[in-house]
Parts: sequence; structure tokens; C-alpha cells
Amino acid sequence: MNNKLETISNLFEGKEIRSIWDSEKEEYYFSVVDVISALTDSKIPKRYWTDLKRKLESEGSQLYENIVQLKMKSLKDGKFYSTDVLKTKGIFRLIESIPSSKAEPFKLWLANLGSERIDEVFDPEIAVNRAIEYYRKHGYDDKWIKARLSGIVDRFKLTDVWKESGITKPLEYALLTNEIYKGWSNMTASEYKKFKGLRKESLIDNMTDIEVALTNIGEIATRDIAREEHPKGLKENLNVAMRGGGVAKGAKDLYEKETKKSAISKSNSLNYKYIDNEKLIEEKVGVRDE
Repeated sequence: MNNKLETISNLFEGKEIRSIWDSEKEEYYFSVVDVISALTDSKIPKRYWTDLKRKLESEGSQLYENIVQLKMKSLKDGKFYSTDVLKTKGIFRLIESIPSSKAEPFKLWLANLGSERIDEVFDPEIAVNRAIEYYRKHGYDDKWIKARLSGIVDRFKLTDVWKESGITKPLEYALLTNEIYKGWSNMTASEYKKFKGLRKESLIDNMTDIEVALTNIGEIATRDIAREEHPKGLKENLNVAMRGGGVAKGAKDLYEKETKKSAISKSNSLNYKYIDNEKLIEEKVGVRDE
């Protein structure tokens, strides 16, 4: 089994970048000092970061405002110390702030990434092709890929219906989606991901065929009930989402009765395992940085 996680840490070729997963926000936090050590020739990366941090603060950089403190295990003595960390986006901005030859390949990579996204604005098919190649690379067959892309379109049809009924906030979309999942799986999306051992990975991309089918049934049923009844606001739409999930539960119960096996599986498509490291966020003021 390949235990390399598909996170920003993989960019640093052999350099250990300590990270902590925040399961509530579904975000990784990475040690800034470790990144500094990997990208500079500084013998004292902590001092390098102290100077850079002071410069960022004096410039009013938003990057400085995004720094938080987490307790991380020291690579030297194995003890836990409070350490400056940043999320993935912050780490990318940090890399752009480091005037080092070692950082240049990363800056070039980021520039190419930005160029690719701009190209996709002018030719959206590039993004579709990229998604297809990604799925093929990870072992999905074309039949599955076609169903996946079709499911994405169906999802947009559902969110369009929600928008028409007054749903506009990301939290509202999440609550409605959770209601559909709970309707047939008895789990929210985040609980389902945890059940399957996932973090930032797509839940649907790690579902079995029957799980994908039940997800689609729940969303399509929710969409069609909403089109018929025209619910308004979050409360009425939550009721519809619950009923849509109930339709999928009916299909799930019938499947399990006929096949004599569970429709819900712990299996996923990951080729690595996570180490359980929960967050320990502290106040930024007056905290020791290891």
C-alpha cells in the first residue's frame, strides 16, 4: 500500500512537513517552520520565520492574520509544542513570499496551475478532460466516469431548484444535503466520510455503485418533489429533502432485502491510510513556537 497522502506535503520531496487535520472544518494545517526549513538554506528556520512574520505584519499582510497556533509533536524530542501553522491556501501564499532559489520551482508550479485555470475559462472542455483523465488515472472505468459526470449535472439541477425556492447560503445547501443523506443512510455527509475513513476526499468518489445510485435517487426525488410542491425557505425544503432521502431509503431497504447484504460500505478508493491527529488550536498571543 502506498502510504503517501495526497496533500501539500507531497510537494516537498522527502522533507517532513508536519500537518494536523481539523475534522470539523475539513481542513489541513501545516507547520510553517517545516516549510521554511524545506525551502530555504536557513540554519535556524524558526528565526527566519520570525523575521518574515514581522515583515508580513508590518505590511498588513492578510497571510499574517491567517496564522493560528496548534500543538505539534517535535521532530527533536517527541514532545508537543505550540507551533505556527497555516491552511493549504496560506502555505501557497507563504511560498510566494519566500525569496529563495529553492522556492522557485514551487512558484513556477503555482504559476502554471493558475495558467491552466485561466485556459479553462476560455475553453471549459479542458476542465472536463482533466477530470476524466484524473478518474482514469485512479482506476475508474469509463462507465463509472460517465455516471459520475451525469450525477454532477443532476446535482446542479437540484441546487437550481433550491435557489429558486430561496436557498442561497452554503450552510443551507449543506443542511439540505445532510437531510437527504440521513434519510437513507442515517448519517450526515461528514459522518459518512468519517465512516469511510475520508477527510478532504470526495464522498461520492469513494462510494460503491449502489451507494452512488442511492445518493442519486435521493437527490432526484428531492428535486422532483420540490418542482411539484414549490417549497419556500429552509424549513419547507428540509422537509422535502427528508422525504427525498426517504425515497432512497425505500430503494435501499428493498436492495438489502433481495441481496441479503448491506447497501452501506466502509470501503473507499484510497491507497493510503490516515494517522489520527486531532487539532489542538490555541490563542495566537503569547504562545511558544517550537
